[in-house]
Amino acid sequence: MAAKTTRPRIFVTQPVAESALKRLRAVASVKVHPDDSKIIPKTTLIAAVKKADILFCLLHDRIDRAVIAANPKLRHIAAQSISPSNIDVAEATARRIPVTVVPPVTTEATADLNFGLMIAVARRMVEGDRLVRAGKFPGGQSRHLLGSIVAGKTVGLIGGGGLIGKAVARRAHGFGMRVLYWTPRRKPESEEREAGLTFVPLDQLLQESDFVSLHQPLNPQTRHQISTRELGLMKKTAFLINTARGAIVDETALVRALKARKIAGAGLDVFEHEPKVHPELKRMKNVVIVPHLGSATVEVREEMANIVVDNIMALLEGQRPPNIVNPEVLAP
Repeated sequence: MAAKTTRPRIFVTQPVAESALKRLRAVASVKVHPDDSKIIPKTTLIAAVKKADILFCLLHDRIDRAVIAANPKLRHIAAQSISPSNIDVAEATARRIPVTVVPPVTTEATADLNFGLMIAVARRMVEGDRLVRAGKFPGGQSRHLLGSIVAGKTVGLIGGGGLIGKAVARRAHGFGMRVLYWTPRRKPESEEREAGLTFVPLDQLLQESDFVSLHQPLNPQTRHQISTRELGLMKKTAFLINTARGAIVDETALVRALKARKIAGAGLDVFEHEPKVHPELKRMKNVVIVPHLGSATVEVREEMANIVVDNIMALLEGQRPPNIVNPEVLAP
């Protein structure tokens, strides 16, 4: 009698799209950590990794050396993330563990949220929501919650020549806005014309924009790229919008600028020390903060989860996963 084939064990750090889990359950033994209200504790993650062949992790999960070393037989780290920024890829590579990610499928969802933050903070929508819930209603023409108009203003996109920056630009043009951008490597003029982007030096962008929107990747050059000097160049009536990465902004400097009214407000989806948020930011009425919701739509998250499954299936079938970041580990 033929020996029974052992099904691979897959651990998923939070619930993901059921269509993706159904595909996995057809070929593997799948365990899902059930709590999606907070990031899985590290001790729980390590204990689960010890019993898994494949780790299905999310963007916010920190897959460091301790997690990877917890199971010498771990076969695959499959991340539902566009970049492996929270994964110790060097450690995984040293242990010949493939690391896979997903392609940039979050563009439109993130641009929606970015523009939503612009409108919400400028028009003081969150303050208004809280006021009504508290049983107060100042009146339809009260001055109590005067905000700033968005249409016709100037938005400056830092690192804005990429997919998300261009998607924000499309939305801004619908509002009749002037769109400036700056990036270390200027785009060809034909590309600028097609996207409706005007290139200006960074300091000029900061000085002229009513909304400064961040779209650059996080790396040693962009960490704290927006700090005291840059915030000081912005208009006192301007707003900072960040849906990129939290550490691009020096949050201590941002708090100082907001408290001193150097700028009018901020809309933030990402934070320097996620999941921790600077306590002063949480107390400020002129700051709209959301918990990294850039890709948080049913459609996008389902697509992302199924791409993760595609990567896992390819590896189980002895093929090269389509989105592997360390292909050298598969070399003979």
